[in-house]
Amino acid sequence: MIKVAIHRRRQWRVLIGVAAFCLFGAARNGAAAEAKENKSAPGTFTLGLVSEVNRSAIEAHFADFAAYVARKLSGASQMQGKVVVAASPTAMVKLLEQKTVDYYFESPYATYVINDVYGAGRAHLRRWKGGLAEYQSLIFSSRKGGIGRLQDLRGKTIVFEDPGSTSGYLLPKFFLLRNGFKLVEKARPDPQAPAEAVRYIFAYSQEKLIDLVSKEAGHAGAFSNQDYADLDARMKADFTVLAQTEKLPRHLVSIRADLAPELAERLEKVLLGMDGDEEGRHILNQTDHTTKFDMLPGGEEGMRRRLLETFLAPER
Repeated sequence: MIKVAIHRRRQWRVLIGVAAFCLFGAARNGAAAEAKENKSAPGTFTLGLVSEVNRSAIEAHFADFAAYVARKLSGASQMQGKVVVAASPTAMVKLLEQKTVDYYFESPYATYVINDVYGAGRAHLRRWKGGLAEYQSLIFSSRKGGIGRLQDLRGKTIVFEDPGSTSGYLLPKFFLLRNGFKLVEKARPDPQAPAEAVRYIFAYSQEKLIDLVSKEAGHAGAFSNQDYADLDARMKADFTVLAQTEKLPRHLVSIRADLAPELAERLEKVLLGMDGDEEGRHILNQTDHTTKFDMLPGGEEGMRRRLLETFLAPER
């Protein structure tokens, strides 16, 4: 039985590794050109972010943050802060490999892909984005829909938020896979899918997701525990929480894999000290209401294992 479990785990590693490659590999050709266009000048320290849309606005939004960090790192020299927004995680990989980006912020799944699938970065600190250290996903159903247990989802439909959402898709998806469910996207018919498979669709907005579950167009839905906390009392009373996934950091700070250790230590000191500095607190607050940065629970290796267990292995 142990050999079978190991064999299955290896099969899943290959399958999910291939899936990650397919998901992000298509963007790799364009990523090289993007990295070349954004090549940093000497004397800059660059923050990277990932977004397909509103890239200029995001660069402007984080400009004060990047400038503050660079100034604190400078010492006697005059270092400039810069922000670069990559269109995809694969584009961020190229930017890190070409030393165009020095450190970046991302959610757990994209961090896992960039750092562990491609080896371009290393998790460094935890970011309390929106005042939250960690979050998790909740799988929920309408109380009137007759779905009272997770097992009742077999043969039914679950609504996810969108393909890029960690809490609204990836966390609950991998949670269900690890618990023995087979998932099939409803928009892509699979004639070989068993009748007890859980079919899923995307709502592309939290409002529509809640509406679909409330009207029983979807038998269940998934979103973060913070999204659930933000619902009014009447709406909460209409829903039953079927399961909670493991908790993960709300956001992570990573550095490029070959960043000089001395510079990485100085960056760590600057970020950890921001909430104790009046200017730093102001900049944190205007940067997505970040409360602070702190050390990774369990260290870099402990975080790597948590992400690996969450997004790679369907069996524990």
